[in-house]
Amino acid sequence: MPYISNTDQQRAAMLAEIGLKPEDLFSDVPPELRCGGLNLPEGLSEQEVCSRLEAIASQNSASLRCFLGGGFYDHFIPSAVFALTGRSEFYTAYTPYQPEISQGMLQAIYEFQSMICRLTEMEASNASLYDGGTALYEAAMMALRLTHRSKVIVDDSVNPIYRTMIRSYLRNRNVDVELAETENAQGLANRSAILEALDEQTAAVIVQNPNFFGCIDDFSDLAAAVHSKGTLLIVSCYPISLGLLKTPGAMGADIVTGEGQSLGLPLSFGGPYLGFMATRSEYVRQMPGRIVGQTTDAKGRRGYVLTLQAREQHIRREKATSNICSNEALCALTALVYLCLLGKEGLQQTAQLCADKAGYAYERLTAIPGVRPHFPAQCWFNEMVLDLPCEAAEVTARLLERGYAAGFPLGRYYKGMNRSLLIAVTEKRTREEIEMLAEEIGAIVESLRSDIR
Repeated sequence: MPYISNTDQQRAAMLAEIGLKPEDLFSDVPPELRCGGLNLPEGLSEQEVCSRLEAIASQNSASLRCFLGGGFYDHFIPSAVFALTGRSEFYTAYTPYQPEISQGMLQAIYEFQSMICRLTEMEASNASLYDGGTALYEAAMMALRLTHRSKVIVDDSVNPIYRTMIRSYLRNRNVDVELAETENAQGLANRSAILEALDEQTAAVIVQNPNFFGCIDDFSDLAAAVHSKGTLLIVSCYPISLGLLKTPGAMGADIVTGEGQSLGLPLSFGGPYLGFMATRSEYVRQMPGRIVGQTTDAKGRRGYVLTLQAREQHIRREKATSNICSNEALCALTALVYLCLLGKEGLQQTAQLCADKAGYAYERLTAIPGVRPHFPAQCWFNEMVLDLPCEAAEVTARLLERGYAAGFPLGRYYKGMNRSLLIAVTEKRTREEIEMLAEEIGAIVESLRSDIR
């Protein structure tokens, strides 16, 4: 079926009715800006298009055994997730916010917000954002509005992709973004560097737990220190880890964000993903995006409505908190279904499996001659940094040829870490896969040593 169903005769009849020729429709466009034509090939049949797309898709490596992490993780997704979220009333919905016809979707968003609050131990959540990096930038902007200050301190163990996004968005604003170098000995947030940079103009301190290196931290002491200066603490977190770890809310965080991809969303070569944000109730009016609330109608029946709408489409532009924070309703629904299927015990079991399998991988990999942990403290959740006796990028390139996405070479983002490899282990990785990875790395390391000799 053609994309435009009108025939040439029908288009000619419409133009004749209004007394115009086709070129008259573009008379307001200067001649030098007009396109002289498109050099497009002839159209293909449906069968030919499918064959062409299948050939292109087959070039993707979709069967790699994945030990990649750095904020995006290969978790098991129960088949019931897609069976429910793929229903037409969810899958084809667009901007489902009219309460008179969208009670089901509004309730789902309300329940998503409730689960994010329970997961993070915070008091209010919005309906979601584009992704984890966008959510962290929006949190920084929220802190700047709340404090009327002009400086943000970011620990450099925060995901470097997120840090790049923050700098990009704040580049044209009068905001000072200061980087605090991680404490190299332990891989944790450098308290002394953060407190030294903290001053009366600091709106927020941004940290991550577990951080980009996989190290676990407790920011309770840091929260007390920054609050004494009237500064807010923003914590980016990995939601699966909250099945075991102390929550950001319990640490004293003011705003919590994260990437929700691990909650039932496939890696999908980069998206779509899901950002979440939660805060304390006193700050809720500066939270970007939409917030769904529960209410009752004139007959006392429970209902759901948009309680706050902070986008410029809904309120005066000068009072809007953001114009780029449209929520990811279908992805948020997916996270909700995933969390409902797992339940509290299931989330704890998943987190424990991740930690236990990562511990086994650590033992097997550090037994390889020349491979050692980069940070001496074995305090991580399911992700670790290992130092190799050769370039990490060379090792991962060879492992790709053998069917392993073995990890992330850190030299791309951190100076002096060209031999450091970030490896993540989820509940999907089997004992056999971990053992084979260790054998492959051992063989490659020995081969590269022999080449050097």
